[in-house]
Amino acid sequence: MNPENFFKQAKIALKLPVETPLQSSYQFGADPDTLAQLVLTGTKTATTSAYDLYETDEPLPQVGAYDVIFNAKNIPICVTKNDTVTITPYAKVGADHAYHEGEGDRSYAYWRKVHDAFFSQEYAAAGQVFDPATAKMVLERFHVVYPL
Repeated sequence: MNPENFFKQAKIALKLPVETPLQSSYQFGADPDTLAQLVLTGTKTATTSAYDLYETDEPLPQVGAYDVIFNAKNIPICVTKNDTVTITPYAKVGADHAYHEGEGDRSYAYWRKVHDAFFSQEYAAAGQVFDPATAKMVLERFHVVYPL
């Protein structure tokens, strides 16, 4: 099922206005299936993206917006709603955010290790160098709204 039809089902189930827009649809990081399951169980309620890698005309995530989360096969798994969106230096991302990302042992040390590696690869793929001291990040907090 495509994300638009999945979101249409969610809007009906949630009694949202027909004109409610879908912000985006995506899969998480290096292990989409595991991360999508963490979202479904409520363990993962946050994510981080590189502000520096957004295209000039690409909109940033918005508070109150809805996203469809995919598994590794791009099959819709759930719909989330953004609770908060903040832009912060990578070096200032704290243990609270790391915990809510829900990965590994949920510690800041684990989060930093896997995200250093992830963002190094992402920046390199974009022809840039990831510098943890200067990189800016988009931090999102969200909750699952569908399926209930």
